[in-house]
Amino acid sequence: MKTQLALPTGIKKLTNIAVVRLKKHGVRFEIACYKNTVGAWRDGFEKDIDNVLQTTQIYNNVSKGIFAKEEDLLKAFGSADEKVVAKLILETGEVQVSDKERKNTFDNIFRDAVNVLVDKCVNPETNRPYPPGMIERALREVHFQVDPTKSAKQQALAALPRLQKVFPIKRAAMRFRFTVP
Repeated sequence: MKTQLALPTGIKKLTNIAVVRLKKHGVRFEIACYKNTVGAWRDGFEKDIDNVLQTTQIYNNVSKGIFAKEEDLLKAFGSADEKVVAKLILETGEVQVSDKERKNTFDNIFRDAVNVLVDKCVNPETNRPYPPGMIERALREVHFQVDPTKSAKQQALAALPRLQKVFPIKRAAMRFRFTVP
């Protein structure tokens, strides 16, 4: 088995690739996948592993093209079958996320949290909702940090007490209509 992947000079390396890595028995194993399909595989929408993996090879380092040794695969996974190992890595490994993708995710959650506060909170003096720009500025003022593991609604409602220290804001009263025939 070769230990180094030879790449033609005109090829751009690592374009449209998501690296999924798993460290097991002190050895790092990586697989090269298509970016958009890893989440679909984990959510159960994608069933065909060939649509997820760019190659069935198991690597120690994808960017350098170093393949994993068969002995390491046997020791860590109990199998040298690359499809079986790739499925295990795909299900339990960590997906490498670029800085731009991470920033985009954080921005989306922040925007969703602002929208939740705009929808669910009002100015107690006028009972009118605050504009999104004002809520956004206030959240930045209280150093609101986004947690990607929690929902935007949870984080927004947790930030409400901190916002109340900066300016008057309260939860809007529930409105409902009751009709009797």
